[in-house]
Amino acid sequence: MTTGLAVLGGLLGLDQTGVGQFMVSRPLVTGTLVGALLGSPDSGLLVGALLEGLFLPAFPVGGARFPETGPATVVAAATASTPGAGGLALAVVMGVVWALLGSGSVTVLRRVNERLVPDPWRSRVEPGRLVGRHLGAVALDFLRGTALTGIGLVLAGKVAAPLARRWPLAAEETTGLLAMAACVSLGGLLSGLGPARRRARLVAVGALAGMAVGALL
Repeated sequence: MTTGLAVLGGLLGLDQTGVGQFMVSRPLVTGTLVGALLGSPDSGLLVGALLEGLFLPAFPVGGARFPETGPATVVAAATASTPGAGGLALAVVMGVVWALLGSGSVTVLRRVNERLVPDPWRSRVEPGRLVGRHLGAVALDFLRGTALTGIGLVLAGKVAAPLARRWPLAAEETTGLLAMAACVSLGGLLSGLGPARRRARLVAVGALAGMAVGALL
């Protein structure tokens, strides 16, 4: 299962930027998917929702560096299957750390890609050669995401259970603490959405939509 999840992490790494951008790599989607694959969709959904709240204010626009959520959420959702409240806390920590590591690895890969691009000033660039370099860059991105996910899964498998047993808080307290952290992060997002009156309308619409979805479910 570790190998399969690592490959899934590689594919999700491609989805975030290089290929598709189908939003499957968003934490809410990835967490639920991985949780279902591991037989614990509720824990996967919960950790995915918490990470979504933490990462949502990071807008992937222009030259901004932002957390890589796909591989990180695979690691987090796998960690969340660890029994006890400590499993959820450790899952969120692993997700945040691995998202930042993923962001750094993307920056390194882009530097490598700069060297792969042929210089048209030095020689004539054939279309086939350019396509080959492009596909090579995509393959490197896949390998990067796979390796990043695999390392995270192996590490989580070794440390999750011992660390989770040392977590001092109960399940309700842990969930509340992590939800508060996600809400603080979302508060930063709201501050950039315009005047206070407009933000209030957006919050009201979002709350009504959330209650409607909850009633339907």
